[in-house]
Amino acid sequence: MQRSRPAVRIAAVRAVAHRFSFGLLLFAAVSLLMVGKIDAVLLDGVRARVVDAVAPILDAMSRPAASVARLVTEVQSLSDIRGENARLRQELSTLHQYQDVAFRLEAENLTLRNLLNYTPDSAHSFLTARVVADNGGAFVRSLTINLGSANGIRDGQAVLGGRGLIGRIVETGDHSARVLLITDLNARIPVTIERTQQRAVVGGDNTDRPRLLYLPPDASIRVGDRIVTSGAGGMFPAGLPVGVVAAAQDATIRIQPIEPLEAIPYVKVVDFRTLDPGMAMQPVPGFAQ
Repeated sequence: MQRSRPAVRIAAVRAVAHRFSFGLLLFAAVSLLMVGKIDAVLLDGVRARVVDAVAPILDAMSRPAASVARLVTEVQSLSDIRGENARLRQELSTLHQYQDVAFRLEAENLTLRNLLNYTPDSAHSFLTARVVADNGGAFVRSLTINLGSANGIRDGQAVLGGRGLIGRIVETGDHSARVLLITDLNARIPVTIERTQQRAVVGGDNTDRPRLLYLPPDASIRVGDRIVTSGAGGMFPAGLPVGVVAAAQDATIRIQPIEPLEAIPYVKVVDFRTLDPGMAMQPVPGFAQ
């Protein structure tokens, strides 16, 4: 009984504290509000001292978290660098293989040219012209350039963009000319599939992707095959890039032009001329040699 008396007293004190704790907290809050209203400067000073006392503790507590965050970021960066390093090594190895193949093909090409007594293509001249009008529509695909016969432009000359063939000159004025694009319905270009050396014709149909026509029945066509001029007919030399195979469905093969024909600010008009051996090339007025 004597041992249980202190426990009873402690329980009684706890009960009294619980009973009056809410009231005491409410009184303390009202007192702080009143002190703040009466003397705001004093309360601001107390608040500043409390913040000053707590700030070092908060700073010390935040440093481990920031250090851990930096460590995680560095680990992730290291992992990314290792992956990129492995990828670059693989690409470098692949490029070395392509380089070896290129050197071998270059040596083989030089040997074959010497054996065949190969004569390179004759030199050509060109002018750079600005596109002044786009005559595209439902029934025609052509451009107008700001150079004409006064500059040496004439019908049949090839017109190139920055990457390859886009059309040919079909109508010439004194100071302007019309370019028939390879997507026009009237455009027909003899071409070769670069991978297989099979010949065909690129025919425009007034859509953004012309068709590949007159292929042999057993022709092997893959999406991504490069299409270049074959040189047949003598209008264009062989090897000018025209486009790549974009789709091959239901015996209809579509070509993506090598240039974005809808937005070409400048073009190059090229004069590919065949000269007799031993004759000096006479300059065309206006053309750069």
